[in-house]
Amino acid sequence: QVQLVESGGGLVQAGGSLRLSCAASGSTLSINAMGWYHQTPGKQRELVATIASSGSTNYADSVKGRFTISRDNAKNTVYLQMHGLKPEDTGVYYCNAGGVTKALRLYDSWGQGTQVTVSS
Repeated sequence: QVQLVESGGGLVQAGGSLRLSCAASGSTLSINAMGWYHQTPGKQRELVATIASSGSTNYADSVKGRFTISRDNAKNTVYLQMHGLKPEDTGVYYCNAGGVTKALRLYDSWGQGTQVTVSS
């Protein structure tokens, strides 16, 4: 079993910055893609950014130029640096990771979420 623990959320004024972190632990042998997703009440969880094991990245149009996703493979950790935050960025941010366990099984895990609130 693979667990993801997020941290770094909080309250920030519009235009401010936050850095989210997500660390994977447990029986992971390798991690392929890692990503961040955003959800607000009553809406579906939406992709924010993903990063492959190769380092290639993908971003939602709404965050391009403002957010940067990165990962530290040695620490099994993914980061989301957020600049120029807007009130519409408010919501719960979930970390996702997919890979292979030590038992050679595929997994797709989610973190518990971290709240980001951007005040206008």
